[in-house]
Amino acid sequence: MSDEPKAKKKKGGSMKMILLLVVGVVVGGAGAAGGLYAAGFFSPKAEGPKEDPNKPVLVLAGEDAQAIATAHGWAGEAGGGEGGGKSGGGESHAVSAGHAPGKGIDLPTPANPAAYQATYFQLQAPFTSNMSDTDAFAQISVAVSTYYDYRVIAAIKQHEMPIRSQMLMMLAEQPQEVLDTPQGKQALQGKIKVIINDVLKQKTGYGGIDNVYFTNFVIQ
Repeated sequence: MSDEPKAKKKKGGSMKMILLLVVGVVVGGAGAAGGLYAAGFFSPKAEGPKEDPNKPVLVLAGEDAQAIATAHGWAGEAGGGEGGGKSGGGESHAVSAGHAPGKGIDLPTPANPAAYQATYFQLQAPFTSNMSDTDAFAQISVAVSTYYDYRVIAAIKQHEMPIRSQMLMMLAEQPQEVLDTPQGKQALQGKIKVIINDVLKQKTGYGGIDNVYFTNFVIQ
């Protein structure tokens, strides 16, 4: 008789100990899980930088540069100015790339150009300037091409004034004896390409011109 209460008391004490251990494990586990979450073990994976939806995209061979631009949010053009290649057009709308004016980003020429559609554009008025070392003057007509969608051409139309200004200043610095040579003309093409892409990068955030062509070149 005297041993039975002691046994019950001992059993009750064991149950309390088990409950305390369980509670301690649960609380301790929750604390450990919280610590691991805070340390980043259970945090969701960080997403990489999102692609700018205003960035011109490459146009695959056979695709239409204007259709690709429209599919990426380009609002189209008004008017009926002159264009080159597959696409013409007049004044442009909504070609801003969403960047503040600044250095901008170069769009690289694709490694396999044959896989992409080139779009050509003829700048309407020729460029006329005196040479730096003579009374002669040069008059050149310029066309450009891009493998990117039509937003690049639309941006050239929208920002043609600063492009023309910088090109004329550069042309006035060229000596005639240099421009008389094929090497000088090729170097001039490279300088024009840099000027156009730099203006586009400053105004829209992106370049995109791959090649420059002379459709007329007169020194007299």
